[in-house]
Amino acid sequence: MGLTIAQKIIKAHLVEGEMLAGNEIALKIDQTLTQDATGTMAYLEFETMGIDRVRTEKSVAYIDHNTLQSGFENADDHRYIQSVCKKHGIYFSRPGNGICHQVHLERFGIPGKTLIGSDSHTPTGGGIGMLAMGAGGLDVAVAMGGGAYHITMPKMYKVNLTGKLNDFVTAKDVSLEILRILSVKGGVGAIIEWGGEGVKTLSVPERATITNMGTELGATTSIFPSDEITREFLAAQGRERDYVELSSDADAEYDKIIDINLSELKPLIACPHSPDNVVTVESLKGTKVDQVCIGSCTNSSLFDMLKVAALLKGKIISPFVSLSVSPGSKQVLSMLSSCGALTDILASGARLLECACGPCIGMGFSPNSGGVSLRTFNRNFEGRSGTADGQVYLVSPETAVAAALTGYITDPRELGFMPKVEMPEKFKIDDSAVIEPASVEEAANLEVLRGPNIKKFPDSFPQENTLKAPLILKVGDNITTDHIMPAGAKILPYRSNIPHLSQYCFGVCDTTFPERAKKAGRSIIVGGSNYGQGSSREHAALVPLYLGVRAVITKSFARIHIANLINAGIMPLTFKNPDDYDKLNQGDELELTDIYAGMDSGEIKLRNVSTGEEYILNCSFTERQKAILKAGSLLAYTKEIGE
Repeated sequence: MGLTIAQKIIKAHLVEGEMLAGNEIALKIDQTLTQDATGTMAYLEFETMGIDRVRTEKSVAYIDHNTLQSGFENADDHRYIQSVCKKHGIYFSRPGNGICHQVHLERFGIPGKTLIGSDSHTPTGGGIGMLAMGAGGLDVAVAMGGGAYHITMPKMYKVNLTGKLNDFVTAKDVSLEILRILSVKGGVGAIIEWGGEGVKTLSVPERATITNMGTELGATTSIFPSDEITREFLAAQGRERDYVELSSDADAEYDKIIDINLSELKPLIACPHSPDNVVTVESLKGTKVDQVCIGSCTNSSLFDMLKVAALLKGKIISPFVSLSVSPGSKQVLSMLSSCGALTDILASGARLLECACGPCIGMGFSPNSGGVSLRTFNRNFEGRSGTADGQVYLVSPETAVAAALTGYITDPRELGFMPKVEMPEKFKIDDSAVIEPASVEEAANLEVLRGPNIKKFPDSFPQENTLKAPLILKVGDNITTDHIMPAGAKILPYRSNIPHLSQYCFGVCDTTFPERAKKAGRSIIVGGSNYGQGSSREHAALVPLYLGVRAVITKSFARIHIANLINAGIMPLTFKNPDDYDKLNQGDELELTDIYAGMDSGEIKLRNVSTGEEYILNCSFTERQKAILKAGSLLAYTKEIGE
């Protein structure tokens, strides 16, 4: 039997385990990336391991999330990260150089290599044929130290593309179509390979948009072939030497095959408050729009920005709409400026934001109260924009421009003629904003600089054989990491200060949670399906740990979050009978007994002390995961096996 693209890369990097779907495998990691919202904690964890130098082929730290420096906190974190990078062999991308996924695609990504990043949209690298996966900061720290990355061997899905996109229909619409088909849970446990004749019609930036949005499916990652289009992109970046051809074997087998005819797609839009709440743009025609945001790691490439500039040229946006434009990198911004496209954007009345994530993670540019905001981003979770009742829709850059010009949701095909946009033969290369690490000899004398907002890693607790604790919070389906640990300009500066951050935990669901959890001492959370979807932020596990949460019981978990819970020493369990979820109430006293034996058998007994009822929970942990939980955390486990 032949192999898929992902299976070929996995086989070449396999350290432990068998390549059978559902088995735990361990992979050698070639590259890592971090961003500053998760990076400070990742580097604190790396320092705790006591390793002098990173052992990957390349590790890069990006500053792209916490770029609003309204106080000392963000600046201190950036200084800390830069000093750690200099000392320990990590490349440092300065603030303003761009969004991690856009810059990594441009300057560092290599087909056939493995990449994990402490950001859930790391699969963007799949656009050039990387096996690129989002992970918790602790997993990234371990990989930087030379450790393997452990995942469950995924199933293989394939999306066959035929036809060609019509004018005003884009890669973003392809992403929304697959979300409409599969939902935000439809990719869990799978790698999605994109193939078919239609792939040859898509540029690398378009492919990267699709792999970026694959994160919202819950997929392990998404990947495209590395072909002549990939080679041309790398050559234009002055990196043709990095090109490797990659394709699946003709007799490769897939667990699921989905067919999409690009020629039949229409402009699509995801309605509040989920990326899979997808309808056609024309079905919402006439809906008043207050704000439009163009950018993010999904749609901030030069290709996207040139299309935006061409559509805005000679026009003025609606007086009732506020439009922001965020180029994805310094390279994109510089080239827009050089060719005059930036002037066309600014002349329309758009506001230029820096090359950073910005509004996507609630870092400024929040909509007005109850405002309708059309965004070219990847997530529209409730409250994520920074406005609690903001109505956020996800769209393509073309649909965003149409709304900005008319003041209403408008099918972009009504704009008439689509200007032709060509990718450049050569990109402007300027890596001066990437600071190289010091040599080993120089590093020995360097100091790591810490500010007062940087606090220690929270204490973990070895798993006991019995756990008796109150059900402190019960939540529903599709709870995101934004629900558990919100983003936004007021909170993100405290990502390196878990005690301060804890007062915001579950603030979207229940503002009383932090105080009640502290008072309880130890507690249990119960959730519905797809608990922990969204961002890779390990703070959604570390903050509950700090507040005393010892177990989370749900109908099902998102991939990265379940790994983060185990890494933090919090036991993730699922109902054997999902209907038992309805039998538990917030405030019930719960008891888990014979936990060690249950870990071995795969089932743990839960007794509701308040009602006397008993239920069975699934706990299908690997031997390594059992050892991590018994040690109390991945850090404690790593220290144990290193002694």
